[in-house]
Amino acid sequence: MKQRTNIFFWVPNFITTMNLVSGTLAVFFGADGQLGWAAVFIFAASVFDFCDGFAARLLHSYSEIGKELDSLADLVSFGLAPATIVFTMLELALFGVNRPIFEIEATFGQWVTLFTTLLIPVAGAFRLAKFNTDSRQTESFLGLPIPANAIFFASLALVLELGTKQNIAHFILNRHVLLIAIFLFSFLMVSEIPMFSMKFKNLNLKKNSVRFLFLAGVILLLAILRLYALPLIIVWYVLLSVVSRLVTRN
Repeated sequence: MKQRTNIFFWVPNFITTMNLVSGTLAVFFGADGQLGWAAVFIFAASVFDFCDGFAARLLHSYSEIGKELDSLADLVSFGLAPATIVFTMLELALFGVNRPIFEIEATFGQWVTLFTTLLIPVAGAFRLAKFNTDSRQTESFLGLPIPANAIFFASLALVLELGTKQNIAHFILNRHVLLIAIFLFSFLMVSEIPMFSMKFKNLNLKKNSVRFLFLAGVILLLAILRLYALPLIIVWYVLLSVVSRLVTRN
């Protein structure tokens, strides 16, 4: 029985480790300019991040080690990895090419622009620390969950790699657009804005109305825009969270 319990204990931790491995690979590919692969590994990390919590609940194998490991993995996969992607996108926006950092010839202002990406992992670290120590976030979130932040930037990378509309690519690879996205999503992560959770405890329509509305919007966006819907899904999540909170308060 003890051996079986130990096996159950390591199942969610193994899944969390795969989250970390995926995030680390995303960093490698992102720094090398392979934005599509970096995005794929961030999406893989988000799947593992969902599965480790599901496995922990299913097997009743919660532990302090698992909690700490999950946060450390999330910081790499959803904080550092998207920052690497955005750094590369800013290189493309400023210079039209991705180079090793010691080969970049930039002005002081351009270096400041590039290193603005550091806000993403810093804000992500504060977001995770806040979540781990805040008892108010058991049923919902205060601030944007760090995986949503990573999925947004990974989605932009996929649009750049797989999209065929050059006007959208030019819009994304605009340093002003990228800087606004960096500041906005970093702010959202550390904010006190309530965000709903996608954890279904039951299928009651009234109690899960916001979640069902979100899923309906996701399906509609994907049906109409397909690949280009991916970053807009995160925007939809933020807007719906804000609107639903305002409706509830009124």
